[in-house]
Amino acid sequence: MTTTTAPPVLAERGPIADQPRFDCRNAYVDTLADLARSDHRIVGVVNDSVGSSKLDAFKKAFPDRLINVGIAEQDMVGVAAGLANGGRIPFVSAASCFLTARALEQIKADVSYSDRNVKLCGMSPGVAYGELGPTHQSIEDIAWLRAIDNMTIVVPADPVETAAAMRWAAATEGPAFIRVSRMSVPAIFDESYTFVPGRATTVREGDDVTIISNGTVLWRALAAAEQLEAGGVSARVVSMPTVKPLDVDAVLAAARETRGIVTAEESTTAGGLGGAVAETVVAHHPTRVRILGFDAFQPTGSAGFLLDRAGMSPDGIAEAARSLL
Repeated sequence: MTTTTAPPVLAERGPIADQPRFDCRNAYVDTLADLARSDHRIVGVVNDSVGSSKLDAFKKAFPDRLINVGIAEQDMVGVAAGLANGGRIPFVSAASCFLTARALEQIKADVSYSDRNVKLCGMSPGVAYGELGPTHQSIEDIAWLRAIDNMTIVVPADPVETAAAMRWAAATEGPAFIRVSRMSVPAIFDESYTFVPGRATTVREGDDVTIISNGTVLWRALAAAEQLEAGGVSARVVSMPTVKPLDVDAVLAAARETRGIVTAEESTTAGGLGGAVAETVVAHHPTRVRILGFDAFQPTGSAGFLLDRAGMSPDGIAEAARSLL
């Protein structure tokens, strides 16, 4: 698909690292409540995660439309599939590490294979629970869900994109997985932004090198591009909110028009956004690619520490881009 260029507001605000930060879970719950008010089919399904999903207000407003199955993720996804079969539109809200790992069989068979209209919302994904170690870190979710047919995978970068993705999901029939960040991030898009699956957005133009990113790392990619510009390097930054389907046209344009591609994501280096980009260029227009992400189980530590440790600080992303030139 053809990429779009972000609204000019992005170029008018000063350094991205200096901008206010927002919790995407607030956009998630506000949008879910707004959707529920206008569509009686919208329901929430949770695994004893009302508080961590910030769904207390939703529960109070719609007490009969929030189903809490307890700590039983396989049942949770099965219940959601049943609700979808009965004409409801369930938004399943649970920590991504438990939702995608414990209930993978149900996601595959009950949701994707059965083509149920279930919206899986992976809360606090990636290394948001960094201090709790690998058992609670969810760096593999994109890779194993990407291997499942019939599943749209969305990794929003800020509150506006989170809300837009949810509205798209509610209006579109079929399975979807949406990552909902716990880590506070700057606002990147303004209210004119429209989410379209399979469509990337060029959030910064550049001719020397391309950085493709999404989720909590996108603002870091923009900060890296600002650093590169100060050193005379023109870096294109492409926001790729859907890992599946991928915007192949945007990837191939980057391969043709710049001297290399860096991917940066809060996910594993195997099978995630970087893997999808590499598979695309090797098949259609080979170019140099650097994949930044997590390549092993991570130690305990804050999310910021773990991202920096994996080379996804603005400095690290900028250095990866320079290495391709």
